Amino acid sequence: MDTDLVAAVRRFNRTVTQRVGALEDGYMERGRPLAQARLLWEIGPDGEEVAALRTRLGLDSGYLSRLLRALEGDGLVVVGPSEGDGRVREARLTDAGHAEWRELDERSDELAWSILRPLNEAQRSRLTAAMTEVERLLIASMVVIEPCAVGDPRARACVRAYFREIAQRFDDGFDPALSTPAADDEFVPPAGGFLLATLSSEPVGCGAVKLHPGGPAEIKRLWVAGSVRGLGVGRRMLTELEHYAAERGWTAVRLDTNRNLREAISMYRSAGYREVEPYNTERYAHHWFEKPL
Repeated sequence: MDTDLVAAVRRFNRTVTQRVGALEDGYMERGRPLAQARLLWEIGPDGEEVAALRTRLGLDSGYLSRLLRALEGDGLVVVGPSEGDGRVREARLTDAGHAEWRELDERSDELAWSILRPLNEAQRSRLTAAMTEVERLLIASMVVIEPCAVGDPRARACVRAYFREIAQRFDDGFDPALSTPAADDEFVPPAGGFLLATLSSEPVGCGAVKLHPGGPAEIKRLWVAGSVRGLGVGRRMLTELEHYAAERGWTAVRLDTNRNLREAISMYRSAGYREVEPYNTERYAHHWFEKPL
């Protein structure tokens, strides 16, 4: 652990929480703490499913229930069955809740301007640019990569998204039936592994590795959602797949890719992969890479 870096993050956290009023019992002088105000904001004028609120805010069910009960007690929110599906619980703003939401919206603008007002134009640009970069990096730090069963619905959704994207980008489209077979059981330990990337519990990427006996491991199905591209998630996934193979005794890893996936090719080369002769007959591949572990 780099103690200087940790200290810098802690200083930043203290400054931000003080400047935005997170330490006050009544956030923005509205008589309720930040957590309740944030939840009210997330429910919004159109209402929101309770499960979606829990996922988006990363709250456990008990704490979220207590926050909702507090807002209900203040007459700002009602929680009940969704109009579209009675099995789904939904939180909706009352008339008083709508009025409070608008007040929070106006005061949030005022708070933001109070931060910018003392600065000159150049400083404002620097601050907002820095905030944008910090936001992106914080989002990157919130992405979790961990093993997942290849049959998990989230894993299935990522693989389908991967197939849709490469079908659009490849010169001749993509038909899984014409590609080198990659059956589910090849990504089940000990034959291989499947990793899933999630952000606030929502799937945003995947990757798989085949652990070929007597030969290099093989990376497959490496995909990252557009919403998190540019945040280093693809490189993290690649590194995690390499570690997965290395921890199980493999000393090299390889992969094939299509010439139209230029960003991926650039990533592989910068990650230490070298181009090798074709090691399979994959009809959609134009480049084959290998890396020692």
